[in-house]
Amino acid sequence: MQNEKLLEVRHLKKYFSTPRGQLHAVDDINFVIEKGKTLGVVGESGCGKSTLGRAVLRLQDPTSGEVIFQGEDILKYKAAKMKQLKKDMQLIFQDPFSSLNPRMTVSQAIAFPLIIQGVISQKDKAALDKRVNELMDLVGLAQRFVNSYPHELDGGRRQRIGIARALSLQPKFIVCDEPVSALDVSIQAQILNLMQDLQKEMGLTYMFITHDLSVVKHLSNDIMVMYLGMMVEYCSSDALFAKPLHPYTRALLSAIPVADPDCHMERVILRGEISSPIDPKPGCRFAGRCIYATEACVGEEIPLTEYEPGHFVACARINEIHS
Repeated sequence: MQNEKLLEVRHLKKYFSTPRGQLHAVDDINFVIEKGKTLGVVGESGCGKSTLGRAVLRLQDPTSGEVIFQGEDILKYKAAKMKQLKKDMQLIFQDPFSSLNPRMTVSQAIAFPLIIQGVISQKDKAALDKRVNELMDLVGLAQRFVNSYPHELDGGRRQRIGIARALSLQPKFIVCDEPVSALDVSIQAQILNLMQDLQKEMGLTYMFITHDLSVVKHLSNDIMVMYLGMMVEYCSSDALFAKPLHPYTRALLSAIPVADPDCHMERVILRGEISSPIDPKPGCRFAGRCIYATEACVGEEIPLTEYEPGHFVACARINEIHS
């Protein structure tokens, strides 16, 4: 039986006007996330991952396209309806320190969304305290920190506040914008395990944004690889690690360190200039750094095609590379 479709993005674009022209931050992105699943979005810094996540949540209004959430295009919603929708769609920020108000204690930070959305009245202190304590227990944050300020806590505990705040309104969908990139490796594992446990317990659906493929290997059901605003590969997590197709994806995978000094890894070194995302010319935007690039890679747009069942790739020479 096919799982329920929670979110579908169709031909989403987000352009920014600059003195030099239109910057194509997100360019014709399409994907589907089923309820209770995780879509990993990976790519190097500046590829448009975070902009995509914010456009899906309408923190930045897209230039064009559709964002179908629970069967309705939320880009057509008015401000009042969007405010109500925020209960179902939340964001976990990358930096657990700058995303928190330094003047708010832990309890105040977690209670703030409940007050703003009118879930619990600010005057009902007993109900607020009870809900805050429940959320702190849920994310593994000790009660002794209830009156602490962000600067008194380490990065892992700050991020637990961010997770508790995101969960306070009982959302169905959460965009996780590199939530562990600012944390130590040992703390990263704790936060990732916590997020997996919460997903199973609460039936959450994630869009997990990261530049590190190793982070999403076990967390994501599907993975989308982005390069300069465009999707270059899309498939299940297992398929991507078993058989990466796009040259850029293979370069990303080769950069993952292996904890074995005897294991020889063939590194893919990317050379050449990164093409400009401002009014980009038709063709593959990775062509300037790709060792397989020919004249076939420039001049015409290269569509995302299904090379194998469920495995999509945008590469003009895919049949020759993998023949």
